[in-house]
Amino acid sequence: MSRRLIGALIVALGVVALFVPALRYTTEDTVVDVGPLEVTAEHERELPLWPIAGGAAVVAGLALAVSGRP
Repeated sequence: MSRRLIGALIVALGVVALFVPALRYTTEDTVVDVGPLEVTAEHERELPLWPIAGGAAVVAGLALAVSGRP
């Protein structure tokens, strides 16, 4: 992959990180597993995305895209 393409992908991810405060996902954990009986619980988890990291990704991606060879 070229540096410009990688830089553009990093910029796109940085812009997403600037506008989305957190990524939410659900996990399923087994609470009880006794013979044929299985009890599960769903937990909603959150992965925070910091605006500073998003801004740094945009700047780094732009620098990589500009410095890339054609």
